[in-house]
Amino acid sequence: MTGISELARAAGLQPEWDDAQARPQVTAEEDLARVLAALGYPAGSAAEIAASHEKLATDRAARNFLSVDLGDDLLINDVGLSRAEVMLEDGGEVTLPLSSHGNGQLRLPTSRIGTPGYHRLQVGGREYTLAVAPRRCFSFADAAPGRKLWGSAAQLASLVDDRPSAFGDFGTLAGAATALGQAGADALAISPAHALFPADPSRFSPYAPSSRLFLNILYADPRLVGGTLPGGAGDDLIDWEAAIPSRIAALRAAYDMRSDAVKRQVAAFVAKGGRELRLHATFDALHAHFFHTGAGGWQGWPAEFHDADGAAVRRFAEEHADEIGFYLFAQWLAEGSLAAAQGAAKQAGMAIGLISDLAVGMDSGGSHAWSRPDDLLTGLSIGAPPDLLGPQGQDWGITSFAPLALQRTGFAGFIGTVRSAITHAGGIRIDHILGLNRLWVVPHGQPSKQGAYLTYPLDDYLRILAIESHRASAVVIGEDLGTVPEGLRPKLAERAVHGMNVLWFERDGDGTFQPPADYRPSSVAMTGTHDLATVAGWWKGRDVEWAWRLGRSGADSKDEDLQGRQRDRQQLWQAMRQTGAAEGPCPADWDRDPVVDAAAAHIGTASGELVILPLEDLIGLEEQPNLPGTTDEHPNWRRRLPASVPELLARPQIATRARRIGEARKGNLA
Repeated sequence: MTGISELARAAGLQPEWDDAQARPQVTAEEDLARVLAALGYPAGSAAEIAASHEKLATDRAARNFLSVDLGDDLLINDVGLSRAEVMLEDGGEVTLPLSSHGNGQLRLPTSRIGTPGYHRLQVGGREYTLAVAPRRCFSFADAAPGRKLWGSAAQLASLVDDRPSAFGDFGTLAGAATALGQAGADALAISPAHALFPADPSRFSPYAPSSRLFLNILYADPRLVGGTLPGGAGDDLIDWEAAIPSRIAALRAAYDMRSDAVKRQVAAFVAKGGRELRLHATFDALHAHFFHTGAGGWQGWPAEFHDADGAAVRRFAEEHADEIGFYLFAQWLAEGSLAAAQGAAKQAGMAIGLISDLAVGMDSGGSHAWSRPDDLLTGLSIGAPPDLLGPQGQDWGITSFAPLALQRTGFAGFIGTVRSAITHAGGIRIDHILGLNRLWVVPHGQPSKQGAYLTYPLDDYLRILAIESHRASAVVIGEDLGTVPEGLRPKLAERAVHGMNVLWFERDGDGTFQPPADYRPSSVAMTGTHDLATVAGWWKGRDVEWAWRLGRSGADSKDEDLQGRQRDRQQLWQAMRQTGAAEGPCPADWDRDPVVDAAAAHIGTASGELVILPLEDLIGLEEQPNLPGTTDEHPNWRRRLPASVPELLARPQIATRARRIGEARKGNLA
């Protein structure tokens, strides 16, 4: 059938693309047709293709969002007028003359608008949101001019403090941030704190949230309102099945004992949060109400509850006002707890403080999809195309924003998502920032490899990030790993969106580890991420052990893998000797401490303005927090630290690691 590829391109799909090895790939037309159908543009016949082109033109005409860099003019379609009206965000008004640019376009002199923000443009009988953005995001140079910083990274639930709690929360985070700040760290990156499904103790992955607009209430600290927490088992692994109901009970106890002053503060919080907050709390109450029926998401509820603004939902809200009130209170407490943690970080001397983590998408059965269904892709999951790590591709089982819906809604969902992530943080890490440029989308029920790339409005996204990061004085980091489109990294760097240099990936063709001083200066350097082997685990070969346990190794034998790792150890040790981080002969595979010590100092010599040593590497742990592609096979998001961060930093060897990375950042490695 002809015409499918043309329709696909018009709809933002990429029939041709290059894989991670820069090899040209072509998406099969039948795969494009399935994705097009899910997007609402059927391509099963010539008539359907023609109708879909018409529908696409209509959908594009509904766009009501324009963006421009501060100081630049904007080109718009000729509307036969000589002027346009702009209502500035601060209440002022500006009349702008329109002049012909040729080719059916007019020049709108937005360079005369000297204030960044979201303004309203009226022209040709239409009204648009006009985003005028700084040319780059708030940067490390803005936060700490002339300094080279270091920080750590933590999985929130893994944190331990002097309370016998089953998992870490924002209160535990405050203590960890204080201790790290006192040890010289300027940042603490944390795992996503997005809202999950509090009624379902099996839903604890931080990267499959119900909504990114709100917080995970399980991290709220009842001590802020005089409450207490139940004791934990003290095990190395979190028992979420027991811990979540117990924590909800503790939060309910805090809700029942709330004072009049707390009630007034919650009421003000709810008034400010408006419709979105109330609907999220209503969703949590409904989810708890129907959870016993086996409904994993709102699609499994009775049909009359599928409409968030419908009569059935309104009746439920009236009849369950106290239940909804609890979830509103819990959101208020979570936000206050997170604010206290960031306050503790800054008080301890951190230049940045907390760096939040923005997950790439959300669960299609969650709060956002229920309350704002038109925002999101339906019938499609997001993931990754086939590559060396995943020859069959990846389907992450989550959804994200629909590109045309972003334009139609003025990017309201994305703006709210970013604001939620940086309201109480000094920075934001955007998971899979490649998704701001394109996402691999997979039709439900199809193999992951039979997806296609869908283009996203990168320039609009980056301008919104620039506005929001300056408003919050928050730096922006993008996880730019994987199949990176050509030219994306320079574009991100130009906008002061910092990339990531991960120790294990910075190697030459012969396997030689590159000196950290040669890493991209616009990026944040780190020894690892939550998805990768720790330094101690890599040195010992724990990742090799896991690969063979799960049948994932591509080697002919385990001995072959282990021999390859021994060569890698020699190369890493040599690289660390060259930076002055290590000396003497290469340690044995079981001798992890000298290697962990050296890795901390080694990564500290990186060229960028921030390096991150995850807590697992600061402490010297062997096991990684998450093993991608597993569920029950590996204890993902369940591992706890062996002690509190203040206690750990008091141990001489760990204190020495913190000191050495600090010295390396000052150029005084010894």
